Amino acid sequence: MLSKIDVQKFNTLIEISALINSNYTDVHALLERILESVTRLCGGDASSLFLVDREKQELFIENATGSKSQEIMEQTVKLGEGIAGWVAQHNKSIIQNDVASDKRHQRNIARQVGYPSNTMIAVPMRIKDECIGVIELLNKLDPKGFTQEDLEWLEIFANQAALAIMNTRSLEWAHSEIQILQDQLNTDQSFHTMITKSPIMLEKIDIIDRVAQTDSSVLILGESGVGKELFAEQIHLRSPRSRAPFVRVNCAALPEGLLESELFGHVRGAFTNAVANRQGRFEMADGGTIFLDEIGDLPLALQAKLLRVIQERAFEKVGSDTTVTVNVRILAATNKDIEAQVEKGEFRSDLYYRLNVLPLFIPPLRQRTEDIPELAHFFLAKFMRETKKQFTGFSGEALEAMLTYSWPGNVRELENCIERACVISKNKWISGEDLFLKNGFGMAENESSDRNLKTAINVFKGHFIRKVLEENNWNQTEASKALNIQRTYLSKLVKELDIINPKE
Repeated sequence: MLSKIDVQKFNTLIEISALINSNYTDVHALLERILESVTRLCGGDASSLFLVDREKQELFIENATGSKSQEIMEQTVKLGEGIAGWVAQHNKSIIQNDVASDKRHQRNIARQVGYPSNTMIAVPMRIKDECIGVIELLNKLDPKGFTQEDLEWLEIFANQAALAIMNTRSLEWAHSEIQILQDQLNTDQSFHTMITKSPIMLEKIDIIDRVAQTDSSVLILGESGVGKELFAEQIHLRSPRSRAPFVRVNCAALPEGLLESELFGHVRGAFTNAVANRQGRFEMADGGTIFLDEIGDLPLALQAKLLRVIQERAFEKVGSDTTVTVNVRILAATNKDIEAQVEKGEFRSDLYYRLNVLPLFIPPLRQRTEDIPELAHFFLAKFMRETKKQFTGFSGEALEAMLTYSWPGNVRELENCIERACVISKNKWISGEDLFLKNGFGMAENESSDRNLKTAINVFKGHFIRKVLEENNWNQTEASKALNIQRTYLSKLVKELDIINPKE
């Protein structure tokens, strides 16, 4: 008959085994959970999980618990040095209830981090009998010290940790190979991979599945960097036109004098340097889809011609009076307030209404923080391939910084941030400092530090309120009852926190 503590350990072992056998892609978070369970159930005050770097012949700390965990994480140990180094080199476990008497103990590290070690237990993590790391527990809370039973349980947990690392590395390799194949398949069209798990974005994907089956124009709205072009790609790829061309035009990137020729083509002699006939983007997209990015920057003179293309699918090339007919689906995007442009006379109202047949608003990254870890790991894998560097993942501090940052540049800014971190980081993981998000919580340098807590609270409130609204089918009356606040106050919070109903 198992004792109460044995039952707790057994249940924890089952729980961790289930996690390991699931598609767990964040090995850092999984090992952190294993380490916390080991520390609690074996009655230790602190713990560390070392991984072996065979190339450098040293151990680095992948995870740590206890009051000095951050200081500990900065330490490395040479293979064979210290108790953990001895365990890694000899592939054997150790119980030491009088650390001060053990000559292998590195007292200088204990002094540096300001954490004394009185009792210790250390076991190897093995894959096919090879030691890939060490789990070390410090300072048994029971004055009698660590026991043989503690050692046996810790060895079981160490095997689970090793299995977690092996499974996750296999998954990372498989995902990397799949991504390389996808990149090779998409070379001609340069399509991007859709990464999301947030409910609000899954709603958008459901919408584009339906929108893709039509030939109606779609106006994609959202801040700069949210992924409007990616959604345009997905509409094309999910449509009956997917085997035909997908042609991109950035209306803001081309000079006004060249834009008409780029869109509609020209004939020889139409203007200086027009030495030959040229196809425009609309002709290139015949049978497929044309994506007009930054449509809000299209000059008024070209808006009338574009309106005719939408209505009649016909136009004339620059310098020609011959009508060209095309079969093209038009997708457009802008980060501008296009309705305000219409009111000011900067954008034709008739063109706006023809483009806005099927409007699609893409929410900013700060409103879909569930996507941040997914995107961060995706970009990390991408830039590890490009920089030929290997990282085990993100530190807890780095994930916290990313989740609490407002990301004014959205997904594009996140991608640039991860690329920069991969280039400059000298660690085995990406730390908060590598991200260069100021003040630890992603505050810009010119923002006051007293906004750290405020930002974190607002992120939490936004998550919590959105979840309650989703559970109540976005009925604010019912949600306010569940939150135990006035409906008027909930309405105010929804506006202040920029919470958007994906069904609207």
